[in-house]
Amino acid sequence: MNCRRRILIHDYSGHPFQVQLSRCLAERGHQVLHVHSESFQTPKGDLTKRSDDPTSLQIAGVHLDGVFHKNSFLRRRSQEIETGRLVAVQIQQFRPEVVISSNAPLDTQAVIYKATRAIGAKFVFWLQDIYSEAIGRILPRKLPVLGSLVAKRYRKLEYDLLRGSDQIVAITDDFIPFLCNNGVSTHDISVIENWAPLNDLSPQGRAKPGNGTIHAVYAGTLGYKHNPEVLLSAAKELPVTIDVLSEGRAADELAHRAKSEGITNLVVRPWVRFSDLPRVLADADILIAMIEADAGIFSVPSKVLTYLCSGKPVLAAIPAGNLARRILEREEAGLVSEPGNHTDFVTNFRQLAERAEVRAKLGANGRAYAERSFGIDGIADRFEGILERLFLMELQAK
Repeated sequence: MNCRRRILIHDYSGHPFQVQLSRCLAERGHQVLHVHSESFQTPKGDLTKRSDDPTSLQIAGVHLDGVFHKNSFLRRRSQEIETGRLVAVQIQQFRPEVVISSNAPLDTQAVIYKATRAIGAKFVFWLQDIYSEAIGRILPRKLPVLGSLVAKRYRKLEYDLLRGSDQIVAITDDFIPFLCNNGVSTHDISVIENWAPLNDLSPQGRAKPGNGTIHAVYAGTLGYKHNPEVLLSAAKELPVTIDVLSEGRAADELAHRAKSEGITNLVVRPWVRFSDLPRVLADADILIAMIEADAGIFSVPSKVLTYLCSGKPVLAAIPAGNLARRILEREEAGLVSEPGNHTDFVTNFRQLAERAEVRAKLGANGRAYAERSFGIDGIADRFEGILERLFLMELQAK
């Protein structure tokens, strides 16, 4: 791509692979501002300027006053709107030619979209999750009357934003039927699967020697899409140790349950810095991932992609049809069971714990897949191609 652009990449969560893309595009000569929410509680990537970062890269975190109220619908919505306004200020000051926005709650995304249009920039909706589909399944159960009305409102908002976007980057082909059934043209959809920053997550030797006990790690968010009950079941039945690296209400409740039930081989610890994650994964024998059946195809856990880089086997509870499950099964990189099936989960756990040769094979397969699929240069080429087409279409229209 010959033209150098002013690009604002917004990643609400601050995940590792989005900022890797920003770095790569900046190294290619684009002026890039990477914006993320400092207030949203989730594991973060490397979001500080490195000494070797190009001068064409800026990184800005937006910060709310006070604690983020994740578990209060009304207060959370207000804060998500405020986060959108803070990102809008960055848009107004940076004046990008194009905004690529991912992981934003719909109220946040709506404000960002409006700010993008206000300066005449193009808007790319980087679709990580079809939020309204999850809201439509979950909220009416929690709020039988009001929940359905709220779900209807968010469904309209999400598909209005998608139809109004200049381009949609979907992370899986599974999203395409839902988009097309809601008036989105296939010409406006590109599919680029998520990845993990391969070079930052290279397999490492153990920092400390093992003591003969199989050590498993769950690293990431625990929330409504996850069922930590299965971790308690495994800890009760197997002679293993399980470290859960997470924070928030669900993590606190899991720690309380383990303590109250006298489960000493499951320990909940805070998230680690991204720079420390390779060491933590290296000290594990097995890496655990979970997503609930309600999430279906609509949420692809990025932790699985991170795990694949580590060269360790993945033990997962993921619904059939989910892209992460398909990758694990197709590449023979892990053992997968249905969410809620504690028996199969524990059986798979036991097999991995007892068979070192299986762990080695699955881990090697996962790393080989990551090396084939996660090269940032090829991924950046595809994003540049999307931008090139957008601006070429604009020229042709004049």
